[in-house]
Amino acid sequence: MTTTPDAATDHPAGTPATPATRAAPRLAHVDALRGFALLGILVVNIGYLASTYHGTGIEDPGFDAPLDGAVRWFVAVFFEAKFFLLFSFLFGYAFTLQLDSAERSGAPFAPRFLRRLAGLFVLGALHAVLLFPGDILTTYAVLGLVLLAARRLRPRTAVRTAVVLFAATAAAYGLLALAVHAAGGAGADPGAAAGAERAAEALRGGPASVIGAHLDQLPDVAFLLVLFQAPAALAAFLLGLAAGRGRVLGDLAAHRRTLVRLQWAGFTVGLLGGLVYAHASLVHPGGAYQVLALGIDVATAPLLAAAYAATVLRLAVGRHGGRTTAVLGPVGSMTLTGYLTQSLVCALLFTGYGAALVGRVPPPGVLAIALALFAAQAVGARWWLRRYRYGPLEWLLRAWTTLTRPPLRRS
Repeated sequence: MTTTPDAATDHPAGTPATPATRAAPRLAHVDALRGFALLGILVVNIGYLASTYHGTGIEDPGFDAPLDGAVRWFVAVFFEAKFFLLFSFLFGYAFTLQLDSAERSGAPFAPRFLRRLAGLFVLGALHAVLLFPGDILTTYAVLGLVLLAARRLRPRTAVRTAVVLFAATAAAYGLLALAVHAAGGAGADPGAAAGAERAAEALRGGPASVIGAHLDQLPDVAFLLVLFQAPAALAAFLLGLAAGRGRVLGDLAAHRRTLVRLQWAGFTVGLLGGLVYAHASLVHPGGAYQVLALGIDVATAPLLAAAYAATVLRLAVGRHGGRTTAVLGPVGSMTLTGYLTQSLVCALLFTGYGAALVGRVPPPGVLAIALALFAAQAVGARWWLRRYRYGPLEWLLRAWTTLTRPPLRRS
């Protein structure tokens, strides 16, 4: 379960830098990468919103057709546990842009960044309670404090620290798998099916019932965030910090060989890790094998995420770069609004806030809804940014961060 950080820099989307603002211009290919990451986030999160069986280790008994299983495998192999790493990387990268902008303007950075983190925390808390418990914005807000303290790290030190974090987390899962095996633990929780049905009924109720169901899920979500996503997210923060300090994304031509190597490593080792993770999650859940597979995924998912990033970046600056950035760039420049809009639409579709379709749409239909929703967002974001400088929530967070009223409409 993942979400997206605020990716906005201190510069309006799609406008050039001026001496008055002295802000660095946005990079279209980075916005395209954010847009692609937002698509991946939606494909993962909608599975949890559409079915209370998702993530329990038990397949929904109402959807056992071969195509249902194929879609589950596709999402588990190619999407789950990969795209929050991309957004975490971009959070660390955007942090360096904000820091550089503050240094150029002479404005104090720490108070503004702390206000930004506080704003993200509040938005994340509201999001988790009202729309989707699988929120990570609050975790980003807390880990942002670590990033602020580590802002003077040298790029090489940041990369080494990130590698150690990934390796230590993977090793911890390996040790936990040994402990589970020694204890004889195996199989999914026998009460998971009954719990999933109770959760579905609660989510089909009125607003109070939906919020109650979300609150019931929060402890389990917090456990997952602390043990699995938080260490990996912090490691990706540091990789983004190193990339921003080294201006890696500003001159992709100089790093073409590195991008190609990342593609080779990610689409071989990374995909193999994704297959192991999917096999354990869908075929043998709940035992030592699944715990070990989580550790393997922690070690290999960053490679697959990096391969995705390298591919999108190469496309965005290549022969078809104009089309790539035209489709993905606008939605990528207002990802905070895009993500929360995704949760709102899905809540209206799948919970008692609206159609109450939770547990009633098969996996292929859920995937089709995700693709249609993202296409609508891509069109809507392009329309919006022709008229306005920021996405609505990006503008709100910026106003709180700077304690000003930034101009919203384009002149």
